[in-house]
Amino acid sequence: MRAAVVVFPGSNCDRDLAVAFEQAGFKVSMVWHKDSQLPDGIDIVGVPGGFSYGDYLRCGAIAAQSPICQAVVAHAERGGYALGICNGFQILTETGVLPGALLRNAGLKYICRTVGLTVATENCAFTDGYAAGEVIGVPIAHHDGNYYADDATVQRLKDEDRIAFTYVDNPNGSVADIAGILSENRRVLGMMPHPERASDEGHGGTDGAAMFRALSGMFAEA
Repeated sequence: MRAAVVVFPGSNCDRDLAVAFEQAGFKVSMVWHKDSQLPDGIDIVGVPGGFSYGDYLRCGAIAAQSPICQAVVAHAERGGYALGICNGFQILTETGVLPGALLRNAGLKYICRTVGLTVATENCAFTDGYAAGEVIGVPIAHHDGNYYADDATVQRLKDEDRIAFTYVDNPNGSVADIAGILSENRRVLGMMPHPERASDEGHGGTDGAAMFRALSGMFAEA
């Protein structure tokens, strides 16, 4: 099983994400933003959190134009798996791989704490290790995590069971309490909370580890 983790100038969760994949049994390749191709044989691409390109212009907007993101988009369009976390979620919306946008938090402040998430669906590889309705604790750390989409898009996400996680106590004003969403083929997940920071007892919790174990189990069976 092979995972690639993209590294941008300003990424600061790339190593955490790589470790979470490795602990679940993946061999991880770190891929620089100026690379134009992903390594051969990659099963899943991780787009990590941080502040790519210093969050200039608009969070994720510059990173979305990088050479490697063209390869990530092509990977997703071929039906490949991808996981975008925090800034990675912002980047995936900027590329159009996922719908909607991440706006400035409703309280206009940076938020860094563990929050409660409700698992909204178990019908995807990312949430297969949880039960629908289960509440888990996962850290957030963002200033622009307020998920927005128009009414028609939000309704489509609901109708197609593509909302992966919702906030128990919405910290940022996200529409419909959305914390994470899935692509149409359910193989791409974007989420603002950081499961990779909840995958080791030394970090204070392991509720995020089930996501990486579920992915590992799915690829091992395949």
